[in-house]
Amino acid sequence: MLPQFYQNHLKKYLSETQLITLKVLVWLLSNQKQVKIERLAATLPLPIQQNSRRRHIQRFLNLTRLSVVILWFPLIKEFVAQRLSPGKQLVIALDRTQWRENNILMASAIYQKRALPIFWILLSKKGASNLREQQIVLRPVIKLFKSYQIVIVGDREFHSVELAEWVDRQGVKFVLRQKKDTSFRQKRQKFKPLSSLQIVPGQGQLLSEISLTSEKRIWSV
Repeated sequence: MLPQFYQNHLKKYLSETQLITLKVLVWLLSNQKQVKIERLAATLPLPIQQNSRRRHIQRFLNLTRLSVVILWFPLIKEFVAQRLSPGKQLVIALDRTQWRENNILMASAIYQKRALPIFWILLSKKGASNLREQQIVLRPVIKLFKSYQIVIVGDREFHSVELAEWVDRQGVKFVLRQKKDTSFRQKRQKFKPLSSLQIVPGQGQLLSEISLTSEKRIWSV
């Protein structure tokens, strides 16, 4: 059963029949652990032929009302609001995952060691994302949760100075993992790789007023 605040919101955009279909599909997905339409059609509890059940699912999934912005944004915003007060820190993870032939770039809210998907896009290529694609994913998320102290976190794929500078211009804090061969310097010292820092796993070290990379500079605060 979907939470009541889910149902209250979905009733504004879906008919009773469409809402029932959605509930049944969510139940089937949780049980079957598959997203193949043929498999879902075979187990859909409707007294019609399997081909008709398959077309029923396809028509439902093609509804223009099944929009992330229209249906999902208000739900994830309400979910976070029930657990975090405005002004509190909200960690947003930027990540990319390869699921079969799909290359997905996603922004998720981190809550109790779980990643709650907020917004995502399918990349029409293999491999890493670029700055424009990262901005497409982050812009609506930053706008949606502007009442919180957002912190963007990303692994080494998102280490670019350009992304850091853009996030900083949005008034958002960030933690972007860097590659160990990334060069930096303190004040007017020579550039050297991050691997030269004498730290071990589990140990932290704060470096202030540094230049990151020898080509473009970003200063820590």
